[in-house]
Amino acid sequence: MKKRDNNNQPGPLGRVIHSLSRLSAIAGGMVLLVLAVMTVLSVMGRYLFSLPVPGDFELVEVGCAITVFAFLPYCQLHSGNVVVDFFTMNVGDKTRSRMDGVGSAVFGFIAALLTWRLALGGYDMYRYEEQTMILGLSRWWGFIPIVASLALLTVVCFYTASRQWSNRSI
Repeated sequence: MKKRDNNNQPGPLGRVIHSLSRLSAIAGGMVLLVLAVMTVLSVMGRYLFSLPVPGDFELVEVGCAITVFAFLPYCQLHSGNVVVDFFTMNVGDKTRSRMDGVGSAVFGFIAALLTWRLALGGYDMYRYEEQTMILGLSRWWGFIPIVASLALLTVVCFYTASRQWSNRSI
């Protein structure tokens, strides 16, 4: 009977990170699905009845931003980001894993910086009561899921960095 390597299995924190990343991606997919249906209805309404969905492009703009940021943690967790392996083609697995770990840590710092700055930007939108042109929707509400996704991305980046540095599977 083959002994199972528990060192490679994610612990409780890893399972929570995996679950949150999966939920974030599913939520992003749901937003994208709603946007697609709304766009189809708007185009059909415009073509058949000269009645598009008012402010459809404003909703698509915010919804696409939310969707993209919602997918990032899952993408990072499953190594779905574009990798240029020109420099790492001929190095060993341990070296490649450590280099990936450094890259994930750098991405984590960038994600943390973006989280901080977008949180402040969203607060400014709230404070100055900035609104969309057609619908008059407050712009700040779109920052809430985006900042939450970036915060999760930050955690995921540092989690993947630690797993990659120690040469364990994510």
